[in-house]
Amino acid sequence: MRYTLATLAGIGALLLRNFLTPFFGVHNPYHTAWLALVFAAWYCGSGPAILTVTITAVGIWYLFLPPTHSFAVKEVPDISGLLGFLVFSAVIIVLGEASRRGIARQEKAEDDLRRAHEELEHRVHERTAALQKRTAEVIEKATLLDLANDAIVTKTAENTIAYWNEGAERLYGWSAAEALGRPVAHLLHSSYPIPLAEIEKHEVWEGEITQTTRDGHRIVVASRWTRLRDGLGEPAGWMEINTDVTARKHAENAARSLSGRILTLQDDERRRIARGLHDSLGQYLAALKMQLSLLSSSNGDQPQLIEQANDIVDRCLSETRTISHLLHPPLLDEAGFGSAARWFVEGFAQRSGIAVDLNLPPDLGRLHSDVEIALFRALQEALTNVHRHSGSTRADIRVSLEPTHIQLDIQDYGQGMPDEILRQMNQGAGKTGVGIAGMRERVRELGGYMAIKSNSQGTQLSVLVPLMQVSNAAEDATQPDNSVPAA
Repeated sequence: MRYTLATLAGIGALLLRNFLTPFFGVHNPYHTAWLALVFAAWYCGSGPAILTVTITAVGIWYLFLPPTHSFAVKEVPDISGLLGFLVFSAVIIVLGEASRRGIARQEKAEDDLRRAHEELEHRVHERTAALQKRTAEVIEKATLLDLANDAIVTKTAENTIAYWNEGAERLYGWSAAEALGRPVAHLLHSSYPIPLAEIEKHEVWEGEITQTTRDGHRIVVASRWTRLRDGLGEPAGWMEINTDVTARKHAENAARSLSGRILTLQDDERRRIARGLHDSLGQYLAALKMQLSLLSSSNGDQPQLIEQANDIVDRCLSETRTISHLLHPPLLDEAGFGSAARWFVEGFAQRSGIAVDLNLPPDLGRLHSDVEIALFRALQEALTNVHRHSGSTRADIRVSLEPTHIQLDIQDYGQGMPDEILRQMNQGAGKTGVGIAGMRERVRELGGYMAIKSNSQGTQLSVLVPLMQVSNAAEDATQPDNSVPAA
């Protein structure tokens, strides 16, 4: 485009000069050529300006220098004038190019300065808005953190306290001014469940820590740690959220100890009652039966009454044996959970009319006495509930033995239970009954867990207990003071 304009300028200058020839004559034909040259040098650049000079010089040589309309050699004065035109044209081109470039550089610099200024204003506006927003967020979060009941503490990479909210002041007794800049472990004399170096290897950690308040009391806190990082992703410290669980821990330990003691006393009492029923009432009834048998074989006056008394004694013996076995079946001590479970399931099926399918592993063997008692009591309670509440006509029992644990599953096919009652049972809340609560606490005492699933197709109870080493209870079961012989 620049070269086209330069060409048109040169041709236009020649045409204009030719049009003005009647007024100026053929002498000094460079008037319009200067105008074309200045235009080309100023607006088009040095290259197009040289093209304009070339076109106008050739046109002047041909059109205006005598002999005109010929490229023949001209007279010396005309050649000198043309050479002067070319020299001054070169000077104009150089000056025009320098001026044009200077103006272009100035315009570019002004444009760059304007854009930089606009960008700077935009960034300053963005940064100001972001800073205001960030400041508002920090103030809001700081206010919320102070309202929290939990102690919230942030530590630097050197483990010194950088933030200490009002919850921490209330919990530990140290003010923020007293705590800031001090190591948490030294201030609170923290005792960790694992080495601190192991905790700091994790990005997030949760656990219980024992700490000391300002007045010297030792407390237990549920602590949640989150690693903090700087803008480059490098570790910058930790944030701790600590909740005082001292009272809860004391209550849990007391309840667990009490529940375990109650269950132990309950089993001891059942064993004592079973032994007493067998050794006292059972023996007396057996002697009475022998005496009545002798009387019935003699010539007594009331043989019918004697026979009735004999039948009653038989029922007493049978009932005594049943009560004794239910309180603490001797098979549980003598042969273990497997045999006791078979005996109880057979008797339950006969008494209740509910078909029970018992699936035991062939290599069950003997287990720790506490585990066997827990499983048997769970089986008793579950089948009792099936008979009382489910309305099911059958039940499936499966025992799974793994290297680390044993699991008992009891499934009925009755009406199920409401969702709210099921939720309370699984959470250990609400009125779940002594049997369910005792079963759950017994299993928990052994480090296991109990779960109940229920819907309109039936209810499933699952008990999982970690395996323990077989105690001497299996051997002690054969001793007279720890066993209940069959009547």
